[in-house]
Amino acid sequence: MNSNTYKIGFYTAISLVIANMIGTGVFTSLGFQLFDIHSVFSILILWLLGGIISFCGALVYGELGSAIPRSGGEYVYLSTLMHPAVGFMSGWVSSTVGFAAPVALASMALGTYVNKIIPEINITICALSVVAIITLVHSMHLKIGSGVQKILTLLKVVVIVGFIIAGFIHTPSHEITISPQTTSMNEIFSAGFWVSLIYVSYAYSGWNAASYLAGDMENPRKNLPKALLLGTLIVTFIYILLNFIFLYSAPISELTGVLEIGHVSATHIFGVSIGKLMSIIIAFLLLSSISAMIMAGPRIIKSMGEDLPMLAFLSKVNNAQVPYAAVITQSIITTLLIITAQFEAVLTFVGFSLSLFTFLTVSSIFILRLKKLTNVGYKTWGYPITPILFLLLNAFTIYFVFTQKPTESLLGFLNAVIGGLVYFIGKQMSNKKQLC
Repeated sequence: MNSNTYKIGFYTAISLVIANMIGTGVFTSLGFQLFDIHSVFSILILWLLGGIISFCGALVYGELGSAIPRSGGEYVYLSTLMHPAVGFMSGWVSSTVGFAAPVALASMALGTYVNKIIPEINITICALSVVAIITLVHSMHLKIGSGVQKILTLLKVVVIVGFIIAGFIHTPSHEITISPQTTSMNEIFSAGFWVSLIYVSYAYSGWNAASYLAGDMENPRKNLPKALLLGTLIVTFIYILLNFIFLYSAPISELTGVLEIGHVSATHIFGVSIGKLMSIIIAFLLLSSISAMIMAGPRIIKSMGEDLPMLAFLSKVNNAQVPYAAVITQSIITTLLIITAQFEAVLTFVGFSLSLFTFLTVSSIFILRLKKLTNVGYKTWGYPITPILFLLLNAFTIYFVFTQKPTESLLGFLNAVIGGLVYFIGKQMSNKKQLC
């Protein structure tokens, strides 16, 4: 082993899960959900359902990661269990939208929060500056990036818990009830509820984050499942409480269609002056999410570079074995998205694309069992019920998003197809070189 090689431990792994999950989505998506859902009960059920789906997915990924402990997540699992082309399409989606777009969205959200308080600061310049600084940190050494990640995540959890406690102490100026209303069941079974679930799924989308760094992890067969499951449970609990506090602290009429949900809630809880300070703190909590995604995403790009000669330059590492070429490549894509993307459109695009490949990845657990590739360690709890539950709920989400947001959905599907074309072109070029 290279003397400079550093392996991340359990606490870094769980901090990656928590930081990836608690990002832009929970602080920005509630305003969109309130267009179609108007009862507190239905909103909380929505976020609980998102947690159940994510936990079922984490159960499966724990077994997949234990059986195939290589960095790369879905790319590695699908390449091994289905076909390298399917894995590459998944990796392509993760590289272009799965990580780069959420980093762009989180950076844009951070810039928006800061601009709300300090109008002189340009949103785009703020977002680009944050991406540049964190990219530099994660391009140097895994130990440095790991330390920064743990500190940022710990600060995030402490501040959010403090925010929730302050929210409960606060006395709201409006009436609120968590009891089911006469319209609640109709809302839960409406198309709007399932479309809103895509925003929630996006907010939960980091539950599989640790799987992308399995190859850089100490004892991944043990630590990976623990990090995925415990991290997902912690975030589910936080999300339900946090969304309740948002609704408890401010009237629904003030939250509907608003991007800066945290700012509105903080102003009601702490007053205008302290609320502004809390809004800035909430904005900088997004730094841990940006850091986690810049840390995890490039491992997929690196694995793709190792497997496809045409992209070999993406697998380059420095003396500390950090895939600097992949880190820089992802951040270049992020920069382009920051400059060109629209927030809500990209949010749907990302959510739909990720749902497609997490669906395929969870379904691959059945192939793993049929091929008897699973190890004697961690096994999926509740198998086959939990994987089937994940697949059914995920399928509902994919169907409703496709019918309600066809343009964004087709763009997500087209992006995957482009990835497939790149793979086959790369394989043909590689085969020709071997013949020569």
